[in-house]
Amino acid sequence: MTLVERAALAALHRLDPETAHGLSLAALQSGLAPLSGPVTSPRLAATLAGMALQNPVGLAAGYDKNATAVAPLSRAGFGFIEVGAATPRPQAGNPKPRLFRLTEDRAAINRFGFNNDGMEAIAARLAARTRGAVPVGLNLGANKDSTDRAADFSRVLALCGPHVDFATVNVSSPNTEKLRDLQGRAALGALLAGVMDTRAALARPIPVFLKIAPDLTDQDLVDVAEVALASGIAGIIATNTTLARDGLKSRHRTEAGGLSGAPLFEKSTRTLARLSHLTEGRVPLVGVGGIGSAEQAYAKIRAGATAVQFYTAMVYQGLSLAAEIARGLDSLLARDGFTTVAEATGTDRARWL
Repeated sequence: MTLVERAALAALHRLDPETAHGLSLAALQSGLAPLSGPVTSPRLAATLAGMALQNPVGLAAGYDKNATAVAPLSRAGFGFIEVGAATPRPQAGNPKPRLFRLTEDRAAINRFGFNNDGMEAIAARLAARTRGAVPVGLNLGANKDSTDRAADFSRVLALCGPHVDFATVNVSSPNTEKLRDLQGRAALGALLAGVMDTRAALARPIPVFLKIAPDLTDQDLVDVAEVALASGIAGIIATNTTLARDGLKSRHRTEAGGLSGAPLFEKSTRTLARLSHLTEGRVPLVGVGGIGSAEQAYAKIRAGATAVQFYTAMVYQGLSLAAEIARGLDSLLARDGFTTVAEATGTDRARWL
């Protein structure tokens, strides 16, 4: 992190977290944020569900909710980025305040509630972008007051699918009432069947991922793995935020919402490893939750991830973290004698089971 970036973060941390979030996006849009450019090497190059990645370090959904900063984020050192979540109709989300920094815990709690501009505005921005070497995906959501939430995912995919490289079915946000109920075997099977039918109707069918919660029981994970394999989805993203609050120190620790950041690392990595075991490598997994260093990204890969994503750590370490993690991952792979990321995937899974 440069001195300029350190100073900018310090200034942002004096502001309300949601205001700071908006200003960081404005800085990207205006060209004020320094960007590292591509980070790649023969070791870092990876393939995720058929998509060529310059490196396996991705931006998780939730930062660029409305796809307003896709171009600069694609030059920030990420191997792939995910925007959204997008819902069929614009949605204001939950009342403010709804985002909290847990500085002592290097974490955040949010209860945004899928606030976004709606699929039409987001589709227009995605359609206008210049496609490049960094795959761009969209997180699919459902409106809070929808009478058919399962159908909402298909509606967003039908409109936005032609303009992205992949899509993610997000049934794991804790901030829309009863959304996580869609992770049950029957409901999830029906939802994914509809989404996959929509995908098949696209002129250019794209990979569809499923994003799950870290709070599932062992039996829940068995059900998710079986439904996912039967549905034909391209992969699973593990995991979203947690409702757990174990060991937190911050004064905001009791706020309602999903917890992300450092405290989630072990919980999400164990879920990832369990899924890797259950799916036996038949679908790629994306490891998310608590990553703040190259070592942690590497641990996710060795626990079973083909690629990784992060977001909350940028609140504390800045946008340059993407390039830092990618370069550090290259060094770790070299240190241990791996010539590709794929060679390292799952090699330390047993430690997490």
